[in-house]
Amino acid sequence: MRLFRGLVLVAALLCGGLSAAAQAQTAAPPPEKARELLDLLADPSVQEWLKQQRSAAPAEKPEAAGTASLGARIAAVREHLAGLAIAVPAVPDELERAGTILFLELEEKGLMHVLVLIAVFVALGFGAEWLYYWALARVENWIVALPLDSVEQRLRAVAVRLAYGLGIVAAFALGSVGAFLVITWPPLLGEIVLGYLVAFLALRLTLVASRFVLAPGGERFRILPMPTPAARFWHRRLAVFVAWFAFGWVTVSLAGTLGVAPDVRRIIAYVLGLGLLAIALEAVWRRPRTVPDVTEAAPARGRFGGLAIPALLSAWIVSLWVLWVASALPLFWLVLIAVALPATMAATQRAVNHILRPVDATDAGSATPGLLAVSLGRGLRALLVVGAVLLLARAWHVDLAEVTAGDALVTRLLRGALNVVVIGLVADFAWHVLKAMIDRKLAEAQAAGEADSEEVRRQARLRTLLPILRNILLIVLVVMAILMALASVGVEIGPLIAGAGVVGVAIGFGAQTLVKDIFSGMFYLLDDAFRVGEYIQSGSYKGVVESFSLRSIKLRHHRGPLYTVPFGELGAIQNMSRDWVIDKLSVGVTYDTDVDKVKKLVKQIGRELAENPDFKPHILEPLKMQGVEQFGDFAIQIRMKIKTRPGQQFTIRRRAYALLKKAFEANGIRFAHPTVAVAGGGDATPAAAQQALELVRPTPAAS
Repeated sequence: MRLFRGLVLVAALLCGGLSAAAQAQTAAPPPEKARELLDLLADPSVQEWLKQQRSAAPAEKPEAAGTASLGARIAAVREHLAGLAIAVPAVPDELERAGTILFLELEEKGLMHVLVLIAVFVALGFGAEWLYYWALARVENWIVALPLDSVEQRLRAVAVRLAYGLGIVAAFALGSVGAFLVITWPPLLGEIVLGYLVAFLALRLTLVASRFVLAPGGERFRILPMPTPAARFWHRRLAVFVAWFAFGWVTVSLAGTLGVAPDVRRIIAYVLGLGLLAIALEAVWRRPRTVPDVTEAAPARGRFGGLAIPALLSAWIVSLWVLWVASALPLFWLVLIAVALPATMAATQRAVNHILRPVDATDAGSATPGLLAVSLGRGLRALLVVGAVLLLARAWHVDLAEVTAGDALVTRLLRGALNVVVIGLVADFAWHVLKAMIDRKLAEAQAAGEADSEEVRRQARLRTLLPILRNILLIVLVVMAILMALASVGVEIGPLIAGAGVVGVAIGFGAQTLVKDIFSGMFYLLDDAFRVGEYIQSGSYKGVVESFSLRSIKLRHHRGPLYTVPFGELGAIQNMSRDWVIDKLSVGVTYDTDVDKVKKLVKQIGRELAENPDFKPHILEPLKMQGVEQFGDFAIQIRMKIKTRPGQQFTIRRRAYALLKKAFEANGIRFAHPTVAVAGGGDATPAAAQQALELVRPTPAAS
């Protein structure tokens, strides 16, 4: 069916040429002169001259946007329309002349021979495509059976399908265009056949791309989410639109090769453009609805609302055709991009979200976007906007790289605005990618286990450094983007940079304390002196590190107060949360205690603590007795120690004391406490009572 469409279009052009040639034969031109004309057209120098005449613009060199006044542009549009009106009566004569030339070229081969050649080359293309399908039949079955459960599997399927589709187009091109290039052709006939083969190849490429994105026959492989009827509808309309456009483009180009005047070629193009207009309007009004249609009982407002979007789209499409016919190309591209770019960006984002959708529904609300999602979403959006900017710059004849003194103010502002858009998009893409990378690392660091290991310590350091790195990158990107934007507008940034350096030196002298705090904080972080979540002490300040900025650190005391301490005031830091801690325990027993027995009991308690599942992960060395520390006035001081993880020694110490008390009481070991002993012979109680009475007896008054 697609082959038949292409042949019909070719036959229409050639039959028109044959009818004109028949009329030319009635005038009985001398065969010798006809031969001379054909030989001249076959001359390479004449062909080159015709190409130059075809490419030469009839109007003056287009001026940059903003340099021509509105009145001059309106006058140019009127002149263009007047030229078209003048050229309308000349259309039959131009087509007759082109038909004469075409007939002379085809006189030896004949029309049917050319059509057969085109059909043969197209058949060769389909034959090569069939061989490709046959050779990769197993690959196609493997692709159909690919699992699409995870993001990695979906991305793999997209890459494989893209490679497979490109292979189809390459096979068709090799069989059709490749076979054509092997044979030597007359210049005009070769250009005709090659032009329509390339148009047919463009149609094949469009169909492959449409199947890749819309997948009308397989919903599970669809990249742009939509119902299957809608996918089939848009697949067919896209094929018809591209076929009409490609074959019409080749027809107009071949008319120029046959010597048709530029204005007549434009008229032919505008008439063919009516076909594109009809295809677009039909697609707008007959497009499948993704929501249920309005019922009869629905209010009139709902019906009008359903007609508003097709009406607006139709007005937009008609306005594009009118602007194209009026040769107002800058405004044409602006109106086209103003509507098509947001729609394309929205469709691209939907496709990215569909491909990268989470496997589990519980992951859909994840606060941290994936690096791949950010890179694809922001990257494709940036590419679309940059492409639109470049297209507008070309349509408005604005050189984004060259700034000349003769440019008008509007041109400079326009160039600066386009450059600023590009710079902002690149900076936005770089920032979101870097931010996604840092946030991903932070999420991994937050999800680290509780076990104390080198990996956990490294993750804690990342939680400390990455937020500062993220802020620094944001500042650097913003400053660079602003400077580049100013430079693109035409502002000299050299004096600004020099002035910023002088101001920075002045601020440095005036804010030495601030500079000291910032540099001290940088070196504290480089030395890995503390991390978020660690308990540190510096002078009279101590607490858990909650957060910090470029200038200060926030410490949460264990009783609740929050200290905000500048880095310059920290000085020496005592970090109590690193690696390990040795806790000392001391008890006093009476002098009649068996020290060896105490040592055995302490060792037994140490084994019991080490085997406790609550304490086992936190005990590095078990509780053991170091020996007798000293002989006191009333007790023997026994010293013990235990090596634990930082912060766990308090709980383990309380449990150890409880076990010591219980074990000592069970084994008859008494804890020493202060007592008073009275020395002397006999019973000391009467003497002590007499002494107490004397102390409380009142003294007699002096006489």
